[in-house]
Amino acid sequence: MNVLANTAPASSTPPASPFAVTVLGAQAVGDDGESLKQIQNSSDAEQALLAALDQFKTRIGSYLKPEDQQRVVAAYHFANAAHEGQLRVSGEAYISHPLAVASNLADWHLDPQALIAALLHDVMEDTAITKEQIAENFGKVAAELVDGVSKIDRIENRSFEEAQAENFRKMLLAMTRDVRVILIKLADRLHNMQTLDAMRPEKRRRIANETFDIYAPIANRLGLNSLYRELEELSFRHAYPLRYRVLAKAVKQARGNKREVVGKILESIRTALPKAGIEAEVMGREKHVFGIYCKMREKHLTFSQVLDIYGFRVVVADRNACYQVLGVLHALYQPLPGKFKDYIALPKVNGYQSLHTQLIGPFGTPIEVQIRSAGMNHVAESGVASHWMYKDEQTLTQLQKSTHQWLQSLIELQATSPDNTEFLEHVKFDLFPGEVYVFTPQGKILTLPRGATAVDFAYAVHTDIGNRCISCQINGETVPLRTELRNGDRVEIATASHAHPNPIWLTYVRTGKARAQIRHFMKTRQDDESSTLGERLLTRAISDLGHLPTDIDPIAWTRFLHDTGLRERHDVYAEIGLGLRLAPVVARRLLARDGNLQQDAKAGGSVSIRGTEGVAVKIASCCRPIPGDPIIGLIRKGQGLFVHAHSCPAIGKLHGSKTEWVDVNWDPAVSGQYETYIHVVTREARGVLAKLAAKITEAESNIMNVSMHVDGDAMTSLYFTLHVTGRMHLARIMRGLRGLPEVVRLHRQVETRR
Repeated sequence: MNVLANTAPASSTPPASPFAVTVLGAQAVGDDGESLKQIQNSSDAEQALLAALDQFKTRIGSYLKPEDQQRVVAAYHFANAAHEGQLRVSGEAYISHPLAVASNLADWHLDPQALIAALLHDVMEDTAITKEQIAENFGKVAAELVDGVSKIDRIENRSFEEAQAENFRKMLLAMTRDVRVILIKLADRLHNMQTLDAMRPEKRRRIANETFDIYAPIANRLGLNSLYRELEELSFRHAYPLRYRVLAKAVKQARGNKREVVGKILESIRTALPKAGIEAEVMGREKHVFGIYCKMREKHLTFSQVLDIYGFRVVVADRNACYQVLGVLHALYQPLPGKFKDYIALPKVNGYQSLHTQLIGPFGTPIEVQIRSAGMNHVAESGVASHWMYKDEQTLTQLQKSTHQWLQSLIELQATSPDNTEFLEHVKFDLFPGEVYVFTPQGKILTLPRGATAVDFAYAVHTDIGNRCISCQINGETVPLRTELRNGDRVEIATASHAHPNPIWLTYVRTGKARAQIRHFMKTRQDDESSTLGERLLTRAISDLGHLPTDIDPIAWTRFLHDTGLRERHDVYAEIGLGLRLAPVVARRLLARDGNLQQDAKAGGSVSIRGTEGVAVKIASCCRPIPGDPIIGLIRKGQGLFVHAHSCPAIGKLHGSKTEWVDVNWDPAVSGQYETYIHVVTREARGVLAKLAAKITEAESNIMNVSMHVDGDAMTSLYFTLHVTGRMHLARIMRGLRGLPEVVRLHRQVETRR
């Protein structure tokens, strides 16, 4: 768990303290200057550790009962003994890291179990201590917390990315059971980031990017604003060290230039508020380097153009006073139009509440002011951790409710995302910054990430609404489902029982839940369709070998499933349908008896294409056959069955393996709409396109696309993409078009014009 761990060589007789090794070594070498320096450094480190321990005892003594303090200190000594002889890469005693993590949690006034788990959070990974031993000494709750933070043992033949994804999944799911797991992990990551200089540059960048992508957004989502900003700042410093140094130097220089202006603004606010009868705490704050960098990048500004590197915060007694302060400030300085945000009436999804306004200060300096109550300030800085240090039931109830909803959404993502990497991707989508507030038809407010669409809204209301949505109305106007939502939109979704998710939705949805549910539906549908196709292919392969499916001994099926590691026949059929296994090979293995196979083959039938298979059966885009065309099938590994026309020019190139080709035909009851292309040459005449379109519509066909090219001799070429049900339907369309006097010639094209 600790990225700076460095285990010292094991010894049969461990020393009394990690510092004894250095002292003994120095004495053995002799009293030269270097040895004395080592002794001095060791002594300084030991003194620093003792001082840190004393500070920790003071912190927990301010809010824990004496008996709880004793249990926490006992956990420290337990961890110290377990990590005996281990050093961090920086050379410090390893125990300094868990002590720092526990100290961070003590600032949030976390309970004894969380502090004990923080002190022991690395013992299961880096020592021989087991979960059972922790439970025996410190209780089951502490043991569960340590287990939730601990990494899963690395499995051979698994990439680093896969292992990391599985560890994140374990940690996030443990967090859904107990939010203290993520608080411990975030405190752990904070100390690692604060001491990251000892690592190699490439490892620093990897850890910094990981913090950017996962840990900082989680801190933000849980309302841990101070921690979120510090993690972002540290990540920026280590991921982009040169940019950070340049900007930090520029901020330091600008600080002196703006000191007089900042002082004048502070003084004017502190004078104006008491005159209005408002007691308030007013403070100035310098914006973080990363925040300034983001503003420069997003708005394409130079550093000199970013004028508001300082912000101001006003903390008052209650909610009403916040709005009174706003009036005083708007009377004192001119507000910037469109730059006011009321997060008190509409809190952020992480529970954050505050009034934000931008004003024009002295010398035209932009001023950004945040106004909030003391309770809101606690929640803004500490988020869910404020549960342990501040008891404002109204504020915390809303925060706990939103946190609970997010944790529940993680459980839903877990159920629909069996792949660890996919699960992590969905979580990252849910951590997308920024929110929009929209209304249901009943007036309920839903908070969605910025850029969310009507489809995201539908899934946020209910999974069934998302799966069955067909259209939507925003503010009473019918709009496409891909329409992005804006603050204040009232959204109404129309559904139909026959509707289902469209794969194209994945290109524009913004919430993890929507992406996970769409993918889950598509995968389930593909599995079912692949299984149906695979069963038909296997039946035909068995028939080719002169047998019926009922001839296969159940023991043969059991043996085959055991050998392949598959659970049931459905899985075998699905793999055949997707081209992961060849039906003739499976048929031979199932029919094999004592190494011999009777091959009194009789003519086998072909696979019928019904037009309703969808995902597992695909019409090849190179030739676009339609019902009535002679066809042949090609199994592509992992993709399913592709249907080509016999005349397809690509068949010669694709004929690499005969066993992958399948005889197919059109089922007499084939259904569906199929794309085909026609080329029409007409004389130039007014309204000719309208006449052609009318004839195509009369023949009950849809025009999917049309393009035209003006030829010489007053001729025009038109290229249509049409939806037809088969060759008979296409022939009817072409007969209708030939009846127009403007049409010179027309023919069907094998592929669309590029």
